[in-house]
Amino acid sequence: MDLRRFGFILLVIIVLFGVVVYIGEVKVAPIVIITSMLATTIAVATPLSLGALAGLFCERSGVVNIGIEGMMLSSAFFGWLGAIYMYHVFGFPIGVSVWSGVFFAMLSGMLMGLLLAVLSITYKVDQIIGGTVINILAVGLTGFLNRQLFFGRGSVFGGHVPNSPGVLPTIHVPITEIFSPLCGSSADCLQVVTSINKVFDQKPIAISAILLVFIAHYVIFYTRWGLRTRAVGEHPKAADTVGINVIKMRYLSVTIGGALAGLAGAYFTIESVPSFEPLLTNGRGFISLAALIFGNWTPIGAWTAALVFGASQALNINLQLFRDVIPPQLAFLQQSYVVGLVPYILTMIILTGIIGKTTPPAADGVPYEK
Repeated sequence: MDLRRFGFILLVIIVLFGVVVYIGEVKVAPIVIITSMLATTIAVATPLSLGALAGLFCERSGVVNIGIEGMMLSSAFFGWLGAIYMYHVFGFPIGVSVWSGVFFAMLSGMLMGLLLAVLSITYKVDQIIGGTVINILAVGLTGFLNRQLFFGRGSVFGGHVPNSPGVLPTIHVPITEIFSPLCGSSADCLQVVTSINKVFDQKPIAISAILLVFIAHYVIFYTRWGLRTRAVGEHPKAADTVGINVIKMRYLSVTIGGALAGLAGAYFTIESVPSFEPLLTNGRGFISLAALIFGNWTPIGAWTAALVFGASQALNINLQLFRDVIPPQLAFLQQSYVVGLVPYILTMIILTGIIGKTTPPAADGVPYEK
């Protein structure tokens, strides 16, 4: 895998955005443009990174997971629902309620992962069909419960959606406080330091996603458990011969993948926006799967690919943020639906142009017969 290719694509997206803004009538400091794009890219790539890691643990053990979308959606709903109940019904403090929402989201993802494991491993259902079942179940279940609990007659909250206890707080890294005294009276220096600080000021799930990438890389490639996981995904019969419990390893890996997808779902309603809408995930699970394939089933490769997809989404956000300095001849870029298509077009290009050039685990998608 060539990480330079991913880095080059990411750099091109950021530079092109900088050029578009800088040629406008109002000049914006390049550092402001770059840091804004980087900060937004890291944030919006969070569910894609976690979704890709969810698929990684499943597929490295030999189970195809196209149900990442459904796992994310159900986790987003149940995490949000859990936070609301803990706050409004049980009277827990805001902070406790919000963090409990993260717990319920991960629990929901684990249960969905367990369902996929039962279908794919125990009953040997076609794994593509099993993942499709997860996606359909999540859409139907979250839509039904959302209507019945909040909009139906006799609902718990009297026919209206109560206010969410809020979202997870931003973790502030004191870069400005540490380095601003070194700038003296230089306004340019202060602007640079402040802009860089915005890149590092992220919320807990976004930070945990980056840490989990490197933890997953170490676990998969440098631990005995990771070696066994890769063994059951490459040659399960040989792994069984040396005493590795293939069924147990696959169940454990798929459940861990479900927990990671649950954390990705928590991003949408517990860290990003404190509300739920039907089909909230909007295809992010499938984009995560594309990032996993683009990254050649490795944690760092999948994360870098997720950053590329995130940059294409961040481009849309930042074009709206800097809309006042976009040149008139490029005004069509201010239409959200124009740039909003970029992540999905990029997904189709990658899936049609990259598949065949990557190497999935040899036993991926193959039920094990002892």
